Amino acid sequence: MAEQPLVTIGLPIYNAQSTLADAIESILQQSWENWELLLLDDGSTDGSAQVAARFRDARIQWISDGANRGISSRLNQALDMARGEYFCRMDADDMSFPQRLQRQIDVLNARPGVDLVASSVLTFTSDGQAGGIVRVAAAHAQICARPWNGFHFPHPAWMGRTAWFRRHRYISTADGAEDQHLLYRSFGVSEFAGMEEVLLAYRDDRTSFRKLLGRRLRFWKVIAGAAFSGGRRRDGILVCLRQPAKILSDFLFICCGFSAARNRLAPASETQLHAWDALKRSLRERSCTGA
Repeated sequence: MAEQPLVTIGLPIYNAQSTLADAIESILQQSWENWELLLLDDGSTDGSAQVAARFRDARIQWISDGANRGISSRLNQALDMARGEYFCRMDADDMSFPQRLQRQIDVLNARPGVDLVASSVLTFTSDGQAGGIVRVAAAHAQICARPWNGFHFPHPAWMGRTAWFRRHRYISTADGAEDQHLLYRSFGVSEFAGMEEVLLAYRDDRTSFRKLLGRRLRFWKVIAGAAFSGGRRRDGILVCLRQPAKILSDFLFICCGFSAARNRLAPASETQLHAWDALKRSLRERSCTGA
């Protein structure tokens, strides 16, 4: 058994053959080295297992039962297995900047009242082009100011206390909006914190309206359901009023290129672009050398 890790990283995988290596490499390059990485296969039918097998590091585990159970089930599985005091989220098509674990650990160590922290993220396309910055608010009150409208708190950029995650487990019926559902259920008894620093690169290719519609409808259903069942009738009504407008803005963006009604990304600074270029370069070099 490897030494007791401070951080457990839960990374669900479904047919991620083309992106998984970079995701894993970005964890191997972390300045903080006391972690374990749980790769939770969700019934992949591609070569994801072969990609993972190339990484012979005792801190990395491949877990597969051949079934497709969904992201919430896999994250709860990771929580059941986690040995770390802190639990870190990541997706198989994203990349963490080298200081991510250290910076988020510093926040959680310095602020024992904080349950969950998320960093700002840099979006990028599959051809490696940087998009913009998704910024997160710093204070809990700002993050949770309009829960009926969603929490601007990127799921793959989360790190929190494992005990908190175990108290507020994911629910499979909310898959597709599982993160927003968890935040909505827990924000009244929790403390969230945002980081201005960009610590995650988030793959964000233009998607189809059909996929966006599915996500909007899932959010609508699970948040309105949680609001009404929890006695927050005002939130439930506001969700039902707001989501049709968001669906319309998605349609106008995807089909007509009209983005005025959508949330705008902040432009990436020169420093952030240099960091992105350095991350891509280091991943290419490791790939070429087989490190």
